[in-house]
Amino acid sequence: MIERIYVAATSQHVGKTTSTLGLIAGIRTHGLKVGYCKPVGQEFVDLGDLKADKDALLFSKVMEFELTSDVHSPVIIGRGVTKEYLDNPDQFNFEERIMSASEKLQEINDVVVYEGTGHPGVGSVCNLSNARVAKMLNAGVVMVVPGGIGNTIDLLNNHLALFREHDVPVIGVIINKVIRKKQEDVRHYVGKKLEQMGIPLLGILPYDKSLANPIMSTVCHAVNGKVLLNGYNLDNKIENIMSGALAIREEIDTLKDMLLVSNYKRLDQAVRKIDKFAKKHNIEGSPISGIVLHGEGVFDPEIVSKFNCKSYLMEHEIPVIATSLDTYGSAVKISHIEVKINTRTPWKAQRAIEMIRDYVDFNPIVKGSL
Repeated sequence: MIERIYVAATSQHVGKTTSTLGLIAGIRTHGLKVGYCKPVGQEFVDLGDLKADKDALLFSKVMEFELTSDVHSPVIIGRGVTKEYLDNPDQFNFEERIMSASEKLQEINDVVVYEGTGHPGVGSVCNLSNARVAKMLNAGVVMVVPGGIGNTIDLLNNHLALFREHDVPVIGVIINKVIRKKQEDVRHYVGKKLEQMGIPLLGILPYDKSLANPIMSTVCHAVNGKVLLNGYNLDNKIENIMSGALAIREEIDTLKDMLLVSNYKRLDQAVRKIDKFAKKHNIEGSPISGIVLHGEGVFDPEIVSKFNCKSYLMEHEIPVIATSLDTYGSAVKISHIEVKINTRTPWKAQRAIEMIRDYVDFNPIVKGSL
């Protein structure tokens, strides 16, 4: 059994958190006690009596353990820390804090899964690259890489180089976000190359749109929006986007979790058309999960009272956001959202666990050794 696992990836937003969640849940099903640690974080949440990496907070909620920053999030390299470190590295005891956390976790768990940060070189400025931290922890690495063939192999070879330099063993590779119709090609060709490299292919995860869908709070942040109505429902998930102009002119084919982006002057017409569509197709509730409004005067505090559809918005508790961007600008910002699993998206955490369970081979981990 492998007792220390370090989950790394070729870059941000590739699937470290997805893979880490699933690995911990999957290892637990083998009757093993599993601990979690984010040894080096970059973004923290301030909980008053403690500060911890946001991913550590997520894992404490999903995996139901009491979060302790010294144990589960020992080092956070926040804004300004790199300059301070370069000016006076002796004032920092980063390594000591990481090793202390590791010792405490290894004492009480059969396996500890360490979640990396960014690409393998992140943290190098403080001598805490992912590869160096994995070496310090005496952990083997599970590398997560985006789906493809040639590019995937190139990325993998490039980013494993730092781990090879530090003599960190590779447990295996997870290929994430693979287009379903290309799964077998990826399995054959990337698997063939990995076999030549002596590295196990642990699994291939198909692209899952539900994990890429944002929630309204993320949309609000992306468009620099102001909440006009029903702000308590900013956890609503978004699967489809429609402009108000299209909703008025075109036949609607979107069934649920719709984000309506509209000039506020077209809102009443658009909502009336969507409501008619929903009733025609016997859809319960409203297909609209949220609305982004733009147009001159949209930030008028009295604007909401002027909508004829206000009662509809209130009945269905639809959050409404105002932005200075137009429809195109809003769509561009929303399309560039990088969606991460967090404490406000519990369904994504559960889906991540299911995908790793269904598509990853745990034998090299629970039956292997380093």
